[in-house]
Amino acid sequence: MFDWDDVRIFIAAARAGSLGGAAQRLGIDAATVGRRVARLESTLKSTLVVRSTTGLQLTAAGAQLLDIGLEAESAMEAAARVTSPDTLAGVVRVSASEGFGVTLMAPALPELRLASPGLRIELAATSGFLSPTRREVDMAITLAAPDAARLIVEPLTPYQLALYASPAYLARRGAPLTVDDLPGFDIVGYIDDLIYAPELRYLDEVRPGLTPHLGSSSIRAQREIIASGGGVGVLPCFLAEGLKRVLPSILIERRFWLSTHREVHDTARLRAVRAWLKSLCATRQASLRPFT
Repeated sequence: MFDWDDVRIFIAAARAGSLGGAAQRLGIDAATVGRRVARLESTLKSTLVVRSTTGLQLTAAGAQLLDIGLEAESAMEAAARVTSPDTLAGVVRVSASEGFGVTLMAPALPELRLASPGLRIELAATSGFLSPTRREVDMAITLAAPDAARLIVEPLTPYQLALYASPAYLARRGAPLTVDDLPGFDIVGYIDDLIYAPELRYLDEVRPGLTPHLGSSSIRAQREIIASGGGVGVLPCFLAEGLKRVLPSILIERRFWLSTHREVHDTARLRAVRAWLKSLCATRQASLRPFT
């Protein structure tokens, strides 16, 4: 019979994608994580993970055990809530887009910490999203509503995007008067084959066939390129401080969605973070939707 604690460590390793990442989250060393996963494999007489230069890859058996382990973990968390349903403490890991996570969430996290000192927040603000379905995170803020039975999904906030350039670039090159002028300007945008969500294909909405001369998978990098005089590009309005809007007729609307795993949705810690996120978005509407 296997040791549940070994399964718990295996789940952490699978979520993190590496022994080191699991060790950091669990507060133990990577060698211990490796030994415990190896012991579990020996007990089950099956290879669960394959180590590579990019991290850990689950085998078919490993993926099956992860699904079973996640269900067991959810059941134990539900049992714990019976005895302590309103304990406002513990870790909440949130996945958010780079722009939203870095620009809006990160500066406000100290306020949440002061209000709820028992919480420990882990913010994964990257290009792309981690999944609450597989419990990589507790909560995800995404550009589209996920379609998964295990998730509870709700709209978080609408936001706007527009075309921007730096004052120095406009002084040097002038401003486009119509969208048909844009091919004559330097365009900043996403790298086409690294776009991870169709909602990010802004340039196609501005003018079909518009191609970036300077591209990045990072919206923060695009913002810095534009701010440094690199050209004209589409940015969320909450990222555009210090820049000049061009072609005011171009206004793109998008929405952030908030999803949590059904099994932990009603825990006190997730209720607190959801309420905080909704309050944060409400107070930042002037930057999220400045042209309403």
